[in-house]
Amino acid sequence: MKRRAFLASPMLLLTALPVAAETVYAQVRAGRPLVFPRDHGSHPDYRTEWWYITGWLRSEKGEELGVQITFFRNRPGFGGQNPSRFAPRQLLFAHAALSDPRVGRLLHDQRAARAGFGLADASRTDTDVHVLDWSLARHGGEYEAHIVASEFDYALKFRPAQPLLLQGEAGFSRKGPDAGQASYYYSRPHMQVSGIVTVKGRKSAVTGSTWLDHEWSSQALAPEAAGWDWVGLNLVDGGALMAFRIRDRRAGLFWAGGTHRDGTGRVRVLRPGEIDFTPLRHWRSPRTQIEYPVMMRIKAGNIELVLGPSMDDQELDARASTGTIYWEGAVRAHERTRLAGRGYLELTGYWKPLKL
Repeated sequence: MKRRAFLASPMLLLTALPVAAETVYAQVRAGRPLVFPRDHGSHPDYRTEWWYITGWLRSEKGEELGVQITFFRNRPGFGGQNPSRFAPRQLLFAHAALSDPRVGRLLHDQRAARAGFGLADASRTDTDVHVLDWSLARHGGEYEAHIVASEFDYALKFRPAQPLLLQGEAGFSRKGPDAGQASYYYSRPHMQVSGIVTVKGRKSAVTGSTWLDHEWSSQALAPEAAGWDWVGLNLVDGGALMAFRIRDRRAGLFWAGGTHRDGTGRVRVLRPGEIDFTPLRHWRSPRTQIEYPVMMRIKAGNIELVLGPSMDDQELDARASTGTIYWEGAVRAHERTRLAGRGYLELTGYWKPLKL
């Protein structure tokens, strides 16, 4: 057990490695077509990658829950030329969270391990990633996630109900004015979910609707940037909306973008000038004293919505794995008084400037 814990620690070995030549990462280029199922898998030549599932669940008793499952892969800037089996060529992290208004605070947990030794891995051929006893895999076109956390467990299956949504220009998503500031990025809105959620020993059968993001890049966040606000919404008319803004270190706008697919399947790519996030209400964490704009008015093209959280306390302290603190939570979107959709809002860089 002690040996397994030693091998699972991705940070322990980093301090012991000699400085190596600078790592050369693959670069994101416009015009590279995404190819499936290959691009559902990992891209280890790139610096950073994540598979992200967020969404709303409903129990058989009608209780509404928010779910977040994230697997991160990172290629560190050293160790690649080291012949040792212990060299950390790839690091994997995972976050899982449950938003339950009955509890009143976010339940969350995390895992971290270096790839290899049976501890963690991410397949290159399709979505199949695990960190210790947590896993997310795609089989026969459907996804399956197994999470055993300290205060909750997930055993969930996700069935895509709509075509892939390629973000940006056919999957090439700009993150800044420099063409090199970009990622490859696609989403699966309206994934139908079913399975079992266990909260503090109480099991519930659940169904619901979720959103999957898969994104990879070698570009670190621009030096001028502090963090981002991002939202992914499953709209009640069958459409989907993704919008983000990257804030500069003076809380101004560095870059923005998004994609709207309406209920008929028509897609519109949104430019920086078409996106606006306006905070309407803030919440201060009683644990970290960080203040987050948990209620937002967003404008995305000709769409204007107000986002409100299912509960305020959806802060995730991930300093033990990815080294940051952020807010990510279930939100409802209203157009005036009408419910327009449900999804997730992510707020990063409010603790201190984010480093990828």
